[in-house]
Amino acid sequence: MTEGKGKPRAGATAKSRGRSVARLQAVQILYRIEMTDEPPQTALPDFLASASAGEVEGEALSQADVSLLKEIVHGVFHRAEKDIDPILTAVLPADWPLDRLEAVMRAILRAAGFEMLAKGDVPARVVINEYVDLTHAFFEGKEPGFVNGVLDKIARTLRPEEFQTS
Repeated sequence: MTEGKGKPRAGATAKSRGRSVARLQAVQILYRIEMTDEPPQTALPDFLASASAGEVEGEALSQADVSLLKEIVHGVFHRAEKDIDPILTAVLPADWPLDRLEAVMRAILRAAGFEMLAKGDVPARVVINEYVDLTHAFFEGKEPGFVNGVLDKIARTLRPEEFQTS
């Protein structure tokens, strides 16, 4: 996704940039939903209306793959409690349960967890790289490494065939 701190990679296609921007926006919307208890039906249109003229670190927010954005937000909203959170809980360190994590970190992990579960057409390594890069947009410390470790465990649990060597 990026060349550090949320900046798109040089040579990234418009489609891949759109998917990266969608993931960033999905995390922002999921954070907003958690903080305000708004349903996606309210948060999504409101966010998209405000994002249409904005940009983050030089990337136009209007360039998002809106279909992917909506799929992630609705998928996390409807599957977090039943499907995604149990997977996260199983791989998180015992001293860092899900409810102890910051809301932004929960949004990142839930969005990535949803993609691991529901987007089999996106390779696990791509999901990991995208969300680790995205984490850099929100955190400057060890958090990207933490996200990498958690998502690697999830990927190896949900998609072990992608990690088998020939």
